[in-house]
Amino acid sequence: MTNWIWRGAVLLWAAFFTILGVQGVLNPATFTETFGIGIEGAAANTVRADLSAFFLVAAVGAAVGALVPGWARALLVPAALYGTALIGRLLGAAMGDLVNGAIVQAMIIEALTVVLMLASWWALSRPVASHDPATTVGGPDNIAG
Repeated sequence: MTNWIWRGAVLLWAAFFTILGVQGVLNPATFTETFGIGIEGAAANTVRADLSAFFLVAAVGAAVGALVPGWARALLVPAALYGTALIGRLLGAAMGDLVNGAIVQAMIIEALTVVLMLASWWALSRPVASHDPATTVGGPDNIAG
């Protein structure tokens, strides 16, 4: 039962970031509004490709990890991507980069993503407990107690 909660949370996360990635492919101005990135000339192509790739690869990794039995390790892909982004932001802040409310919000989302992905990976990679009374300790064949 709890595995379905983890899977659902990850799939909602993946859906949100898939939408963001697809919006960025179709209209890179989405990223300028959301992240305060100025795109002029050839920069539009780079923003369209790189940011969309970041979000789409993370979303696909999360969806595969949540849906495909035995592939929970795929959840480590978005954890690594967002963890690296968070470390980059923290280093930037320590080196004097401008940090405003949008940056703080992004850092919170990145940290929560890392926690969600790592916790989901841990939960979904554990063996499923058997609920068959004949195979569990204290089942019908156990006369003790």
